[in-house]
Amino acid sequence: MSVRTSLIAAAVVLSATGAFAQTPEVLRLWPGRAPGTETWSVPETTTTSPSGDRTLANVSDPTLSVFLPSPGSATGAAVVVAPGGALRVLGWDNEGVRVAQWLNGKGIAAFVLKYRTLQVPPSTGGAPGGLPPPLPRQEMQIRNANANPAPDDARLTEVLEMGIADAQQALRLVRRNARAWRIDPGRVGIMGFSAGGGVAIGAALAPRSDASPDFLITLYGPSLMDVVVPAHAPPLFIAVGSTHFNVTNGCLALFAAWKAAGKPAEIHVYDQVSAGFGMTRRGLPVDAWTDRLYEWLIARTIVAGLREKPR
Repeated sequence: MSVRTSLIAAAVVLSATGAFAQTPEVLRLWPGRAPGTETWSVPETTTTSPSGDRTLANVSDPTLSVFLPSPGSATGAAVVVAPGGALRVLGWDNEGVRVAQWLNGKGIAAFVLKYRTLQVPPSTGGAPGGLPPPLPRQEMQIRNANANPAPDDARLTEVLEMGIADAQQALRLVRRNARAWRIDPGRVGIMGFSAGGGVAIGAALAPRSDASPDFLITLYGPSLMDVVVPAHAPPLFIAVGSTHFNVTNGCLALFAAWKAAGKPAEIHVYDQVSAGFGMTRRGLPVDAWTDRLYEWLIARTIVAGLREKPR
């Protein structure tokens, strides 16, 4: 057994007794510092909105927060959840914790991924999370289903690659501990929001391995790299607003690429929505995206559920 495997296995043993507690167990993805970021030194920060939602920035130590359903309701399906934030921040609650809680309510194990983000030292005087100033509103031309708005930014490209590596490590960790967490290793998927969708897609496009997801869900998250749909591409579910700048067309292009390759794909495009919606209710049809997702999970036999009106 390798040092890496030993450390992860030890962490899982320690977490087993508390896995069903209300407070999730948090496991580090890598033994020691994450590869490629050993010298990163900017402290991670957490900001909280007036509504109580947390946003994380300057993530350098990736982790996985374990949310398990009650044993009596567990379906055996599992989802790694990657929050979004333009690769600069992570919307931890609206696109992470509350999503995991909803999944648990459907009997699905959930694992919220804190993947690495762009490092922005406070002394730079940049915007929160290192967000760049607004660009002129002009839809980009999308080629090869690649909707990356900054393809020539070497730092963001590096962070995307690190985020994908973190997602793959998370999928491996979930499968390695499938028995302890009452999970079917053949029903482990990944779900990403915004840039987290780009991270999830990257994991699905990578060469087939024990880190390949069995299903792929992206919420207003287009691909951030050229898409060559592999033979092992999993079933794909997409939900996006109809006027989300650059993102809507990117998601449509991703759907088209999956269909052209003969792979299962479903897309929902919601009117009157122009940006990320997450778990926030708006009094619009988009509020029912979770219902559509649950129906899709049942239809794809990822979960077995009563064909009742989803809640």
